Amino acid sequence: MTVLSDIDIAHGLSTGYLGISEFSERGLTPNGYDLRISEISIRGNPEVKAHGTAVIPPRTMFYVSTLERVRLPSDLCAQLWLRTTWIRKGIMGAFGKIDAGFEGTLTLGAYNATDEAVEIPIGERFCQMIFETLSSNSGKDYSKRSGNYQGQTGVTLEPVKKN
Repeated sequence: MTVLSDIDIAHGLSTGYLGISEFSERGLTPNGYDLRISEISIRGNPEVKAHGTAVIPPRTMFYVSTLERVRLPSDLCAQLWLRTTWIRKGIMGAFGKIDAGFEGTLTLGAYNATDEAVEIPIGERFCQMIFETLSSNSGKDYSKRSGNYQGQTGVTLEPVKKN
């Protein structure tokens, strides 16, 4: 496994090897890219917040959709890590890997573990994406295996319907 550097990421974007829509230079880190918030859905609240600031009540689960659409080739996956800015405010997140061959926005689950409400501005950087090369191309990438969330946009809690 090799982690892509900022130079590798920039090169991958310029050649079309990988894709990050709505790319922001500010999001590029030495070894990854910070994904920003497009929407927040708070469990138990039917409103999806797409502008301004979301106020996450104490001890409440919420979901974040990324502003960026991500497109990975069949020999690249990515880890997701909550930015320490949010950890320091009492937000916890359990994220998986982005599978090789995935394309779409990401839906991330998080939890306000404090006894205080936490304000989260829409558009703020939320998590870091770290790209890792596979030892070879995958035999069947995400789109050919489950592909349950392939092409998703916005907070997506149920698999995307396939044609």
